[in-house]
Amino acid sequence: MLLLAAANLLAACEPNFGVLLAALVLVGLGMGGVWALAAGLAPRLVPPDSVGAATSLIFSGVAAASVLGVPAGAFVQASAGWRAAFAAVAVLAAAVAAAMAALLPRLPAAEPASGARTARPSRGRPAVATGLAVTILLVTGHFAAYTFVRPVLEETAGLGPGGVGALLLLYGVAGVAGNFAAGLRAPHAPRATLAVLAAGLAAAVVLVPVVGTTHAGASVLMVVWGLAYGGVSVGVQTWLLAASGPDDAERVTALFVGVFNGSIALGAFAGGLVTDTAGTGPLTAVAAALAAAALAVTLTAARRGR
Repeated sequence: MLLLAAANLLAACEPNFGVLLAALVLVGLGMGGVWALAAGLAPRLVPPDSVGAATSLIFSGVAAASVLGVPAGAFVQASAGWRAAFAAVAVLAAAVAAAMAALLPRLPAAEPASGARTARPSRGRPAVATGLAVTILLVTGHFAAYTFVRPVLEETAGLGPGGVGALLLLYGVAGVAGNFAAGLRAPHAPRATLAVLAAGLAAAVVLVPVVGTTHAGASVLMVVWGLAYGGVSVGVQTWLLAASGPDDAERVTALFVGVFNGSIALGAFAGGLVTDTAGTGPLTAVAAALAAAALAVTLTAARRGR
């Protein structure tokens, strides 16, 4: 958290693009580390019968940050400039670091860790490998389209900056609701929950060029999109925790976080390639195809008991 605070402050004060790029690399390192640790905290902080609810609550923070971060950042940028957005995150990170120091108990490592040990849980556990494959497909597809959602909405629905901002806020609220809804269902039926989420995501993005041509239609699709993607983190994490052995939960979580963040980068990169070569038109079709592939993998795994 202190690294995040320092990196965002450096970005806010950057004198040139090179320093900004270095600051963003540090932000990525800090976020990856924080997420890898936070996702596996529930089993160490609460009794076994409360792990599901605690995991859902932890991931509500991830979901809220993922879906509200863009509109919140856009609002601060529009009001006070982009440097103020980085400065605000630096202040928040420092405040969270202080809260962690005051409120969290000491949590020493149970055993030494290594790269080989971290990768090991996916070997010999088909359900873990399947969960990671679903993560890659869903997150890559989502970010291929969501990275460029502003120009897509502007071109499809003819919205201005204010209208796009309102839809992103609506999407964010739906995403938080989707996280808690998935958190309630995933512990009982993780595969079925992920199947519903993948189907919802595929349907929402593929219909953007058809239904999203009006403000009302785009609003409905962004709500469905937010509900579906908001539940992905807690849904996949619940699947992976159920599939991993009792001694592998933290290593599986670290592996999941690495795959998730790599998929974010892959999705943004793929969306950029599509946009550069063919414009924003095909983005929703690409995202929908990847979400449909995730649905197919999930349904196949359910039939095979994986």
